[in-house]
Amino acid sequence: MAEEIKKTASETKPETTVVVVSDVPESEKESTSQTEPASVVVSDVPEAEKELTPQTEQASETDKGKSTPVIESASSFKEESNKVEELPNPEQKALAELKELVRDALNKHEFTAPVVEEKKETEPVVESKKEAEPVVEEKKETVPVVEEKKEAEPVVEEKKEAAPVVEEKKEAAPVVEEKKEGEPAAPAEKVTEKVAAKEEDSAKTVEEIKETIVEVTGTASSAQVVEEKQTEEDVQPPAPAPEEVSIWGIPLLADERSDVILLKFLRARDFKVKDAFAMLKSVVSWRKEFNIDQLLEEDLSGLGLEKVVYNHGVDKEGHPVCYNAFGAFQDNELYQNTFADKEKMNKFLRWRIQFMEKSIRNLDFSPDGICTFVQVIDLKNSPGLYLFKKELRQATNRALQLLQDNYPEFVAKQVFINVPWWYPAYYRMINVLFTTRTKSKFVFAGASRSAETLFRYIVPEQVPVQYGGLSREGEHEFTITDPATEDTIKPASKHTIEFPVTEKTNLAWEARVIGWDVSYGAEFVPSAEGGYTIIVEKSRKVTAASETVITNNYIATEPGKVVLTFDNQTSKRKKLVYRTKTKPSD
Repeated sequence: MAEEIKKTASETKPETTVVVVSDVPESEKESTSQTEPASVVVSDVPEAEKELTPQTEQASETDKGKSTPVIESASSFKEESNKVEELPNPEQKALAELKELVRDALNKHEFTAPVVEEKKETEPVVESKKEAEPVVEEKKETVPVVEEKKEAEPVVEEKKEAAPVVEEKKEAAPVVEEKKEGEPAAPAEKVTEKVAAKEEDSAKTVEEIKETIVEVTGTASSAQVVEEKQTEEDVQPPAPAPEEVSIWGIPLLADERSDVILLKFLRARDFKVKDAFAMLKSVVSWRKEFNIDQLLEEDLSGLGLEKVVYNHGVDKEGHPVCYNAFGAFQDNELYQNTFADKEKMNKFLRWRIQFMEKSIRNLDFSPDGICTFVQVIDLKNSPGLYLFKKELRQATNRALQLLQDNYPEFVAKQVFINVPWWYPAYYRMINVLFTTRTKSKFVFAGASRSAETLFRYIVPEQVPVQYGGLSREGEHEFTITDPATEDTIKPASKHTIEFPVTEKTNLAWEARVIGWDVSYGAEFVPSAEGGYTIIVEKSRKVTAASETVITNNYIATEPGKVVLTFDNQTSKRKKLVYRTKTKPSD
């Protein structure tokens, strides 16, 4: 019985592993099941992709038969509030702790010098205390002062030499004794004892004088040492004022904008205070090494990179949108001018960092402001560039690493459009460079759904015309401020749009169908019964290559309506965007 249980358990194991792999797209199941174990396949698929894959299969139902993948984000990343009072308590506490670390570092000037050098410089402080010990030695050195006074003792010795005078007087004593004839003469031994006693008394007097001199000089030297110590304390310079450090034009701890900056570092390190502080110090150090302030003033124009990376419009939430079109490097001349040698590659990196810095200066770092971008990465015409152009791959990877390490939490959403067939495999190789939080902001779309994916985040009038929008360069009837309407044309059907007009009205309109391959026409239908319909534009087949945006106008001489007709005879639904405006006719 136990053997049967073991057998059934071993037989069910392969089935459980197959269920785990079910999140992998069908195109990958066949290859992975033959070449790799199921457990390895699961480990290779990041969590973000596990969530994206099911929706990928659903989204690509209309694109069956095409090899271009469609990868869209299943969960939308939502930015957190930058208002301190709205943060959860643990995040508020982490912010307060980080501010204390920054304040302490500013007081100690830790941002202006490398950490290693600071440690080396702190050691001499201990040594300086040791060097201060010679003050005690100075007391010992004051002893020579006594010796000098000892040298001045000959004066006392002169007194000793004067002692013979006493002896001479004593020698003269016999004269007195001669006068006193009746008294017996004093013995010579007593005279000698008296002389010796007097010499001892004089020697004691000299020693007392010496001791007095030593005490006086000792007191004077100790007083001098105390005065020197007080003088040294008075001479010590005052503590230096805290250093001022600015990052992206915002002084640290100056106002509430600094809190927004610090929150970026905390979120980039999952609110680990020490890690966020280490990252902040690293970024400040890198900015000094890279000479960011000087880079902002450097003239890097004329490189021809204006169509490679550029800002255009805003998304639905007001974030500036930055477009990256690396397919432009298919131009061999531009490629050689940018990546031909190491010097040119470094210049490209400096240009890219300068572009980022200038873009950041236009952000609003107030708690209610917009301080992040939406990045759009166009991968059109890029397979050969990424797979076979080593210089471009190295430069973009290096730029990516610099942006990842030194510009935390500046991307609200990153949309990859025109994703080629090979990109999922490439993404799996580079996704280790990104944090889970960063990967949650990624959105992928193949060529057939790029415009619709962009319209989820950016209104059509803000999207450049080359990406399916209505925004064009130069002067046109409509601008980026004129709102557009989105609509859908069903397969194998006609779709009409009506615009009512009054007498003496000039009606202008713009329209485009994503991918076109649709017939289009326009006519005016008067409101009066028995009126004649006027053909404004004869129906014609429009292809994607022939025309991107159709613009026209009609001046009405009587009340009625302008009718636009779109005839979609294909088996796919089509995305339609249009806008109108009216103005009085002359």
